Amino acid sequence: MTRKASISHEDAIIEELRKDPDYAAEYLRAALEESDEPKVLLVALRHIAKAQGMPEVAKRANIERESLYRALSLKGNPRFSTIMAITKALGLSLTVEASEERGPTRQAGRQEKTDPENRRRLGGFWRAGGER
Repeated sequence: MTRKASISHEDAIIEELRKDPDYAAEYLRAALEESDEPKVLLVALRHIAKAQGMPEVAKRANIERESLYRALSLKGNPRFSTIMAITKALGLSLTVEASEERGPTRQAGRQEKTDPENRRRLGGFWRAGGER
């Protein structure tokens, strides 16, 4: 009886991500939902990047290959702009939505978000680089 060579959990995840690119978005979403630890995000991004090929991802993200490895290492501490570039290079995007754990919302608060005047003010805030 011949035994199949076993592979590590990490290699199995990378292989699954390689076979099913749509799985990457769900994998990254699960990593973000399951832990508040930033390292979990870096590990998930590293797995997805390895599945797509680190050199190709680095090229698409317009960063050096070594910088990509360093940013996604366990000791990595990448800037947010680097995480966004990597995520975009992977064909993914990070989004923000209201937490289910938040306190009760007021109806007025909901109207405030959609108020055209408020949108114009916020738009100006973002265009000004976050400074008022």
